[in-house]
Amino acid sequence: MDTNIVTSNDVVCCGSKKSASSNGNGNTIHSSVPSSAIASTEATLGRHLARRLVQVGITDVFSVPGDFNLTLLDHLIAEPGLNLVGCCNELNAGYAADGYARSRGVGACVVTFTVGGLSVLNAIAGAYSENLPLICIVGGPNSNDYGTNRILHHTIGLPDFSQELRCFQTVTCFQAVVNNLDDAHELIDTAISTSLKESKPVYISIGCNLPGIPHPTFSRDPVPFALNPKLSNQMGLEAAVEAAAEFLNKAVKPVLVGGPKLRVAQAGDAFVELADASGFALAVMPSAKGQVPEHHPHFIGTYWGAVSTAFCAEIVESADAYLFAGPIFNDYSSVGYSLLLKKEKAIIVQPDRVVIANGPAFGCVLMKDFFKALAKRIKHNNTAYENYHRIFVPEGNPLKAEPKEPLRVNVLFQHIQKLLSAETAVIAETGDSWFNCQKLKLPEGCGYEFQMQYGSIGWSVGATLGYAQAVPEKRVLAFIGDGSFQVTAQDVSTMLRCGQKTIIFLINNGGYTIEVEIHDGPYNVIKNWNYTALIDAIHNGEGKCWTSKVFCEEELIEAIATATGPKKDSLCFIEVIVHKDDTSKELLEWGSRVSAANSRPPNPQ
Repeated sequence: MDTNIVTSNDVVCCGSKKSASSNGNGNTIHSSVPSSAIASTEATLGRHLARRLVQVGITDVFSVPGDFNLTLLDHLIAEPGLNLVGCCNELNAGYAADGYARSRGVGACVVTFTVGGLSVLNAIAGAYSENLPLICIVGGPNSNDYGTNRILHHTIGLPDFSQELRCFQTVTCFQAVVNNLDDAHELIDTAISTSLKESKPVYISIGCNLPGIPHPTFSRDPVPFALNPKLSNQMGLEAAVEAAAEFLNKAVKPVLVGGPKLRVAQAGDAFVELADASGFALAVMPSAKGQVPEHHPHFIGTYWGAVSTAFCAEIVESADAYLFAGPIFNDYSSVGYSLLLKKEKAIIVQPDRVVIANGPAFGCVLMKDFFKALAKRIKHNNTAYENYHRIFVPEGNPLKAEPKEPLRVNVLFQHIQKLLSAETAVIAETGDSWFNCQKLKLPEGCGYEFQMQYGSIGWSVGATLGYAQAVPEKRVLAFIGDGSFQVTAQDVSTMLRCGQKTIIFLINNGGYTIEVEIHDGPYNVIKNWNYTALIDAIHNGEGKCWTSKVFCEEELIEAIATATGPKKDSLCFIEVIVHKDDTSKELLEWGSRVSAANSRPPNPQ
């Protein structure tokens, strides 16, 4: 992590100003200012926490009130630089903090003890899997109740208050239970700085009777965070670069493939620098879409095994050397473990480690440093890209629809492609939207987010809320299946309260289509809702909202024109009715392979 010294008047997050993307690599340093005295009424734990959140770049906190956190919420609201966003449930508050962190670099949510904490836990686990700095704050029991034999409400009826803490220990990198004021300052600062350094969620529990009490440790403005930068072992770096350069320079047709850990390594710019210097063909893993510039002259598409974009897998898998930058090879990204890759051809670069084929491994080598140094040692070789250019055949267009013909998904996304620009961002829900959105060609500056590692259906509603709140200058386009939407639909209400102008495309095909393609059964059919009527009811005449239900291409064109024209400042909800079996060909292939992986018989004992 780059060193950041942040004054309390300048909002900065993880090396970039608050409007910058969290996978940028800005090395922003601000000179600190002398801390000033704080009025005793504001020298409280609650206000200290609020000031710390603002210092690291958080201007919006997503919350659900409960009796254990109400006093804390009062003090967060009192902080001038902080906006409290009330959510409909804790799960969505956590998802919103996840989406916020993807854009702003760090996010935060506040819930109540146990009933709120265990509800938000699923979202925190997802953020952990995606390496997102997220500060989960819980209003805890009165400090006098610790160590007693009392039974409290919001618990499972035992005098042990540690159940929530034990649950969070597996999905956070640091846990702070603040039940006295003497070490509160240290615990809060350690938790927040650890989240930023490790790029993982942390848990902070604050006794409900403590937020409003003044304490000498809070009597001055907190000294701005100065996070010690991680440094590469110089000898290890030089050895890794030498070995990698030798490996790649003797290859005939090497390629580069970007992976999802480019974000946590803050190595996106360095990776592009390497691509520019090398001339190698440049691909991206599906879980890293949006982190590698698709307008790069040597970009060849998404490498996803059998469901890669056209001609990409052929170039990657036929290469005699491939460098993967921050990959995660799980059963989903490997299409049921069916990738045709060979370890002896691969250089695997993780955020702080380089492994070359079957040979040496180099620890304490930062990805960003490695790429910058390797770019100076690599020989230019565009053979793989020339091969791709030689065999490439442009994609055809979907069959032209007959007048009033029922809308097809491929026709829908043909029109979505035209919507994309530097002023938009795409949020893709778990499901067929994964595959359809993968085929979108992202223009420079267009954001893109989805949750591939954890894959929790319903994630996109809260994540859209958080992402749009973090970057109000962009218009978010969210693609959500009907099954996923039913899990978390309520927080469209919060989007309206916040005045967001998102366009939600609700793809109504009558069920859990991604699961149908893995293993079908009656449980994959859901009760159909009148989704536009539901959103109209949530709208209830308050705020700017427009809904439309489309059945054919003509209606879709009209709806998009309205959403981008007269209703461009409104939240727009477009329900797209498609056939239940209308899926991408990639989902059909992927589903059968994942199904085969899931149904492998037990190994013989």
